[in-house]
Amino acid sequence: MVLDQSARPRRSGLELPPRLPFETWQRIGRQISLISDCSRWWLGDWLIYGERHYPNRYRMAIEATSLDYQTLKNYAWIARRIPRSRRRDQLSLQHHAEVAALPPSEQEHWLQQAAELGWTRRELRKRLRGIRNGGDGKKPVEATVRIDVLAERQRRWQEAAEAMELSLAEWIVVILDQAAGQLDEAVAKNEEEA
Repeated sequence: MVLDQSARPRRSGLELPPRLPFETWQRIGRQISLISDCSRWWLGDWLIYGERHYPNRYRMAIEATSLDYQTLKNYAWIARRIPRSRRRDQLSLQHHAEVAALPPSEQEHWLQQAAELGWTRRELRKRLRGIRNGGDGKKPVEATVRIDVLAERQRRWQEAAEAMELSLAEWIVVILDQAAGQLDEAVAKNEEEA
């Protein structure tokens, strides 16, 4: 995966020639967007590998990257829940995040639908909400939850949300759904062992 020859990526910026045809400029933008989306998957897969192969040292390696730990954990959770064989290249990591808490067969179904029909992440979310609400078209009953947190914690959460291209409220819902999904998995595992 490389950028157009006209672009010279640097650590602190992108050098472009003084005159660049619109089509080339547009192609470079698409390439950057693709690299950005791919890098989220790469980071998630990288973290999973580190957890598996270097259980005592991977956290130190993460800190050395200067990447936000919670953001990386989110990427890893999505990557762990959706193996490469189920991922759709034409869908963003955010599409996959929407279905990550679902059972594998449902993930497969919704990812296939989104890919075939060209749904945006918001459209996929809307469809999933419709199914969760019984598909009767009624607006779901919403509840408001209020929590008081330190400003520093809110700032970190906001940065993690922005890294996933979500609003803070959307990010909080994704994280809580992830935690609930992990709890469901743990309960199911305990029931199987009993």
